Amino acid sequence: MILTQCAVCATDLGLSLGKKCGRCSTRYCGAACQKQHWEEGGHDKLCKAIKKAGGAEQYNANQKYTAAVAVAAEACAEDTKGQTCYICTQALHRHTKEGLVRMCACRGTAGFAHVSCLAEEAKILVAEAWENNLDSKAFDKRWRRWDTCSLCEQRYHGVVACALGWACWKTYVGRLETDEAKGLAMTQLGNGLSAVGNWADALSVREAELSTLRRIGAPLSAILAAQGNLANTYQYLGRLDEALPLRQDVYSGRVRLSGEEHELTLVAANNYASSLVDLQRFEEAKALLRKTNPVARRVIGASHELTLRMGWTYALALYKDDGATLADLREAVTTLVETTQTARRVLGGAHPLLAPIEISLRNAGAALSGALAARDPPPRGA
Repeated sequence: MILTQCAVCATDLGLSLGKKCGRCSTRYCGAACQKQHWEEGGHDKLCKAIKKAGGAEQYNANQKYTAAVAVAAEACAEDTKGQTCYICTQALHRHTKEGLVRMCACRGTAGFAHVSCLAEEAKILVAEAWENNLDSKAFDKRWRRWDTCSLCEQRYHGVVACALGWACWKTYVGRLETDEAKGLAMTQLGNGLSAVGNWADALSVREAELSTLRRIGAPLSAILAAQGNLANTYQYLGRLDEALPLRQDVYSGRVRLSGEEHELTLVAANNYASSLVDLQRFEEAKALLRKTNPVARRVIGASHELTLRMGWTYALALYKDDGATLADLREAVTTLVETTQTARRVLGGAHPLLAPIEISLRNAGAALSGALAARDPPPRGA
């Protein structure tokens, strides 16, 4: 997480409260904790090293990045055995000695790389975009290299996404808070923490991100994105009543700002529908998705990950409803069979989306079987 707490007592300081070490900018709630950290917490030995690294926030990012890369390489070790990086062509990175990772939709011998190589490539491409004053569409495509494989064009997931999130934050953390790159990097870090289910730390990042954007007067599109990310984190933390109004506001805001066919509007629609399902407001969720799912299939394609997610959410709204008819249950099963097959073909069997969809398919199938048995019970003695 980013540093929003006292280094000694963990008191929440937000982005501006408390005091900092005059040399390295380590944050404290007050003089007492700062004195304790120096005398008993080992800060007297670390202070110079932290300053040399660029300050407390940069030092923290560097440490977290190194740890995240090690975790990612270990998790991918079996998959990457005997392979080489498609960027530097080496098995072990020549400087960091880190192992290879993958965790995208690449198969066979494709897609193996070092996190360091992926990060360096993204950093260079983004720098070139700024230097050449490329338009927003070209810039966005290059920025996506921080989280998307250039070969299969699918986003990294799990511990690799987390490592790249820390890589991105490490790269841009030293910039001014008004710098676009720092804000985008904070988003990437939140996404990476979310990818490994570290929702508590992700929440800290999301709250800091939204607070910063509001303070600097960021554009509405950026505010909506941050609100959506915060709502997603609330959802996963079980704070459903806090997530729903945020998601509703984001969806209506996206419709006004970008129109009903924009991909970000479709993302917001699916998130809003997901909240409605979790709160058992099934009719509202079904009505929304019956309107937006055909748009997604037409605009971004039936095999796009977002379209698959929207189909999954629609199926959940169908079969989880206590008032579901046989037609609803059959539609849910049909939708989930199609979604499962497409996800396996496009995203690969290791993608984290596949397992929960398959679980939903089993549950929907069981619900349909139960409904059919209740309608046509076997004769006595059978």
